[in-house]
Amino acid sequence: MAERDLRKRCRRLLNELDIQPPLDVSELCRRVGDQRGKPIRLIAHPIPVPGPYGVWIATAKADYILYQQETSKAHQNHIILHELGHLLAGHTSDEQDDGLLTGLYPDLEPDAVRRALRRTSYDSEHEREAETVATIILEWASVLDKVAPRASEGPARRMSSSLADRLGWL
Repeated sequence: MAERDLRKRCRRLLNELDIQPPLDVSELCRRVGDQRGKPIRLIAHPIPVPGPYGVWIATAKADYILYQQETSKAHQNHIILHELGHLLAGHTSDEQDDGLLTGLYPDLEPDAVRRALRRTSYDSEHEREAETVATIILEWASVLDKVAPRASEGPARRMSSSLADRLGWL
């Protein structure tokens, strides 16, 4: 998918979800999960290095984003948004119905984790698309956090939301 199309898709989705600055990655994931009809579970995990920093695994009941526990909050947010990028770009995950990391995450299967962990470079088109989605969202968040007025309440919020369409989601 072309970057221009990814930008349009991200803008449309973020407007539909009414995501306001400052960006709350957990809230964004919750709303995307609600829209998709299954939750997105964020799991901090000490992923061995070298290797990937995160992985997205879909199951019948939930989407799981495992991300590197041993890094900064800003890096964790980027990792989560990258994995969310796979989902938003329409990529497929290794869908399984049961067990991961036997006992710790019973909805995911260890083979699914191993397959997903093979996605470790930006060489593939899917990895570049996922990284582009993460970058688009982070760019939006950093710009709007600087220029957007703080959220109002009541009628002022409705007016602000109407005007924000002209400003938001670059």
